[in-house]
Amino acid sequence: MSEMTEQLISKPEKKNFDFVDTIRCISMIGIVFEHCSVLWKDMYVDYGDRLFQASVMQFFKFATIAFFLIGGFLINHKFTEYTPLEYLKNRFKNTIGPWLFWIVILIVLNTGHMYFMHSKFNQPEVPLFEFIITQFEHTIFFTSFWFILNFLICISILLIFKKYLYKWGFGLLWGLVSLFYSLNLYYGWIVTEHSTALFGFVFYLWLGVYMNRYYDKVSVFIRKISWSWLIILNLLFFALASLEIVYLMDRGSEDAFNTLRITNIMYSLSMFILLLKLGPLKKLQTFIKPRQTTFGIYLLHQILIIRLLGEIFRPAKFNVLNMDVVEATGYTVLRFGLVYFLSFLLVNLILKTRFKWAIGAK
Repeated sequence: MSEMTEQLISKPEKKNFDFVDTIRCISMIGIVFEHCSVLWKDMYVDYGDRLFQASVMQFFKFATIAFFLIGGFLINHKFTEYTPLEYLKNRFKNTIGPWLFWIVILIVLNTGHMYFMHSKFNQPEVPLFEFIITQFEHTIFFTSFWFILNFLICISILLIFKKYLYKWGFGLLWGLVSLFYSLNLYYGWIVTEHSTALFGFVFYLWLGVYMNRYYDKVSVFIRKISWSWLIILNLLFFALASLEIVYLMDRGSEDAFNTLRITNIMYSLSMFILLLKLGPLKKLQTFIKPRQTTFGIYLLHQILIIRLLGEIFRPAKFNVLNMDVVEATGYTVLRFGLVYFLSFLLVNLILKTRFKWAIGAK
């Protein structure tokens, strides 16, 4: 028996998960849009305006959970190729290095901005060491950089309890943890900042692993669902999730747009099924190249929002508080288009240099 034949027998056939790239791409578009939005605050009194604001913010709110789900799909596949330690080593090597690099870049830019504002406009100067520590803490825990660390923590949890990975009870446990964060929005047991939802996304990573394990059955189930029923279901959950945002705002919630709202969980899962049924969008994947660009766009877009958008729009003297909801939505779309385009352009330029490691490329 030849060596090639032995390899074919010993290794399981790889499944085609081209749809993952489509979901990855659409989800990243949603995440960038969300972070570019100026509609985060409770700014309107009229119920119609509030509902419009909630609907705009809700549209892409499935993106974060979808990312954890496709992460689970890919993790289960990798578990068949690598041992847990090998996988973690590779993941940390290709993720933590770029993550730390761009955190440092952002802190350097923020430090330079602080000194510029002090010298130019006599604004208070913070001691350098204190400023850097504060910036490091804020960047890790209160910006989009947090979700990289959170994702790695969730992966580590699944690896630690790998022998329970395909047990329903294990998944149910993490589902209840996620539900705790949903209920916490109403009862306030702990603060609702996203950095406290440390274990709230483990369930979706596990669910992605489980769906990968039984993907043949999942595919059959999805094929049986009619497009009309699936679209109706998504519209229903979208409406309920938008209404829950308004309800939470009426209650005075400081985190009405939280990803782990129960209605948003249902919307995210139904949208994920819709995207699975949609399948791979080849033209979109060919143009965006999500495998090569997604991580870089995620790392760069927050820096562009923090350090560039304000300078670009400063001459226009836009005041979000003076905008009606339609104007604020238009401004959000403009910010998103600019940030996504620049992020995509910079990532593609970096890919052509020796510094492509900084966006996780080999």
